[in-house]
Amino acid sequence: MTSSTSRAPKVPRGDLFDPQCPTRRLLDRIGTKWTSMAVKVLAEASPEEVRFAELQRRMAGISQKMLSVTLQSLTRDGLVDRRVEATVPPRVHYRLTPLGLTLEEPLAALREWAEAHMPEVDRANRRSQEDTAD
Repeated sequence: MTSSTSRAPKVPRGDLFDPQCPTRRLLDRIGTKWTSMAVKVLAEASPEEVRFAELQRRMAGISQKMLSVTLQSLTRDGLVDRRVEATVPPRVHYRLTPLGLTLEEPLAALREWAEAHMPEVDRANRRSQEDTAD
């Protein structure tokens, strides 16, 4: 016999194909290259903090605005903590939250898959370009 208190409540699953689904909106945010890079840099530094300027240096090609938008999104979602030192100019530090640390493993797996399969994807792209050029 199972008591009602020992059963875990059913959590409704999202519908990835529904544009209004919160799961889909979250995947849109965490599925970007900049999010993956930021999480990797912050995970490597964990539990230490990383300053904004250092994040920008380590994430080649990201603009200051895009890094700011990415970090704001990660902070809003509870994946990153932000700390501001009251100096002139202010020093802003970031670190992954415990929830953010749980995101590193699946993103690392995705990065590893991309690195392992990039030659195949490149070949497929070249073939596709050759086929459309004919």
